[in-house]
Amino acid sequence: MTGSQEISVEDSDLLTEISVAYYQDGATQEEISRKYAISRAKVGRMLKQARDEGIVEITVKYHPVFSAKVEQRLIERFGIKRALIALDQPDEAQQRQQIAGLVSNYLSSSLKSGQVIAVGQGRNVSAVAHHVGVISPKDVKFVCSIGGIHPRGGMFNADHICRQLAKKYGGTSETLYAPAYAVNRAQKLAFMENDTIKQTLDLARKADVALVGIGDMSENSYMVDLGWFTPQEVVQSRLEQGVVGDFAGYDFFDIHGQIANTVMSDRIIGLSIEEFRPIAEVIAIAAENSKPLALLGALRTGAIDVIATSVSNALTILNLDEQMRFKSE
Repeated sequence: MTGSQEISVEDSDLLTEISVAYYQDGATQEEISRKYAISRAKVGRMLKQARDEGIVEITVKYHPVFSAKVEQRLIERFGIKRALIALDQPDEAQQRQQIAGLVSNYLSSSLKSGQVIAVGQGRNVSAVAHHVGVISPKDVKFVCSIGGIHPRGGMFNADHICRQLAKKYGGTSETLYAPAYAVNRAQKLAFMENDTIKQTLDLARKADVALVGIGDMSENSYMVDLGWFTPQEVVQSRLEQGVVGDFAGYDFFDIHGQIANTVMSDRIIGLSIEEFRPIAEVIAIAAENSKPLALLGALRTGAIDVIATSVSNALTILNLDEQMRFKSE
């Protein structure tokens, strides 16, 4: 009987016992060999089989020093001010919370009384506002950089996020009294002419800090779910214009960071990417592991000063950028 055949008939309970002894209890293969009266070589084969069959799953836990090195590579590669890199988590919700904690701590240590913070929408920005942590009260103002979304948006609405951040810091908030989405350019321009709306957007344009999310182009995206755009419009923009993401729910860009003119363009009431550029510190957040392409395109726009994402996203961004640079040479 060959070794592989010998292993294939082993009871899964024994594989589990040996795996627990080796990976959890710290027993050596020699100790396991003596305890179960099997050869050391067979122990090694059984441990491999346990991995192959999914009895054992190995997850690499990155040391904080590793994250710091990845942050430095991003800073050097894209000329940004900071990179806030969270260790990879087992699910999207935990990943979002981990990144929200990093951003929340960063804001707590860097915001100064008297500053104005322009705030975007979405799950990742909302997670920062709802993160529970020790915050030093500051007299700061949070202002919406985009209009309101459908009531289903709830806690992901920029206005809700602003109010929550103001409550968290003991500051104030200012609402943008307009919908985020207009059905056409004419309707958008009509809203933009309103004095109250102009006043709030002018304040957002002069902000000291901006907190925004980066979206990816998927027919299952948040904006499609809200009914802003149809799945067909998203697919068309992706295939015909090469769009990979959106910046703060407003401008759409390709992998090279170039703004794309799509069927979805010029229908959002809020700040454009060009209006974010003069803001001293634009913090962009993306937790989902579906967003490396969107993040790479966003970094290449040159409008981001601080990026907040996961280790796996950061490594993928760096690898993609390196591959594209190599192909272009």
